[in-house]
Amino acid sequence: MLSDKKIAVIIPALNEEKTLPKVMGDIPKDLVDEVVVVDNGSADRTPQIAEELGATLLFESRKGYGYPCLKGIEYLKEKNPDIVVFLDGNYSDYPTEIIKLINPIVREDYDMVIGSRVMGNYEKGSLRAPVYFGNLLATTLIRLLYGFKYTDLGPFRAIKFTKLLALDMHDNLGWTVEMQVKAVKKNYKIIEVPVNYRKGTGKSKITGNVKGVIRVGYRIISTIFKNLF
Repeated sequence: MLSDKKIAVIIPALNEEKTLPKVMGDIPKDLVDEVVVVDNGSADRTPQIAEELGATLLFESRKGYGYPCLKGIEYLKEKNPDIVVFLDGNYSDYPTEIIKLINPIVREDYDMVIGSRVMGNYEKGSLRAPVYFGNLLATTLIRLLYGFKYTDLGPFRAIKFTKLLALDMHDNLGWTVEMQVKAVKKNYKIIEVPVNYRKGTGKSKITGNVKGVIRVGYRIISTIFKNLF
């Protein structure tokens, strides 16, 4: 059944020349048909490495997380894959676990699968305190306001491409939570699966400082309330 599905992976990347080869090397080639790396203004060899490793390379100048993902989605409209997987380029996720995200969609007809770091095993220090407690606050708000229990807003996720397009995604810093609350509102069949998580390449490009944490936290909370109506 898996061989019947066309699967694409989108990787937003910024200065990931050290880890992108590891990420690309661990992506199951027997499962994935195309890897799309969207460079977000790297100052290192990330773009060249992506091409050398056989990825489709795109560029997005607007900084953030959602913008590169949207660029990848726009490109894939012409390819029309069955399933899209979102994966970070800093090797914090385990690309070998893509099968965990794909199976519920293919075998049980789920629309969206979230890789939950909280349900899985995460390396000490990988989920920093601001991220952990922000995650807890956001998932609690979603449960209270939307009636759905998530445990994580982690970026490692898979979704049917047609269902993704129907969500009409447009956010940037609130990208992950936008997808999750819109999917609940549309009554998608959703499940979380435990995934492993490690430190990756150090501080986050978005939440690596106090200002970044505040910006993202505000955006996530505002996205939760905005999509309620």
